[in-house]
Amino acid sequence: MDVGRIVDTALKLIDEVGIQALTLRMLAEALDSGTATLYRHFDGKDELLALVADRVLGEVRVPAEELDGLSWREAVTVSAKAFYGTLCRHPDVLPLLAAQVPVGPNGLRARERLITLFVSHGFPLGLAARAFTAIGHYVIGFAVQQHGPGTPPPEEQSQLRDYYSALDPASYPATTAAAEELTSVPLDEEFRFGLDLLLDGLEKAVLDAA
Repeated sequence: MDVGRIVDTALKLIDEVGIQALTLRMLAEALDSGTATLYRHFDGKDELLALVADRVLGEVRVPAEELDGLSWREAVTVSAKAFYGTLCRHPDVLPLLAAQVPVGPNGLRARERLITLFVSHGFPLGLAARAFTAIGHYVIGFAVQQHGPGTPPPEEQSQLRDYYSALDPASYPATTAAAEELTSVPLDEEFRFGLDLLLDGLEKAVLDAA
């Protein structure tokens, strides 16, 4: 049986039922096979899940021609938004990416590509490596908080706004005053705001290192 088909089916099931509910028996049934067949390809569920995580990273596609002529900042923004968009399509896979360092083929290629981008634009190697890590952590962390399993639905934002507004203004004057702003910014704008702050810091860091 083709490993790619197994991994694709596992990802489809995770999208449907979540990681915790996925079992090798369930996967085998979806493949019209037996668990013994799966064990010929994987030592266990953990190894399979690592391949699923790398499979998701393989969906992050930014054609090289799309980055041609862009500044490093513009190129990183395009790449980060593509990464975030992919993670939002597979929210139940987010815990895997948050819990492990991606070292599969797709993860390695993404790391190589972005570090090379930084270095080619004058970043010292050490700063390039740290920049890659910081951006990866930001994108994954934002996606986990906003779209991970157990995340409150968007409609609960209005309830949260009402809760903030009802707090004692003597004890929480800033929170009550900012209740609307804390709960009304669209997620895409919030994501871009945080990313821009991170890129501002990297811009200063690379100038300081010159």
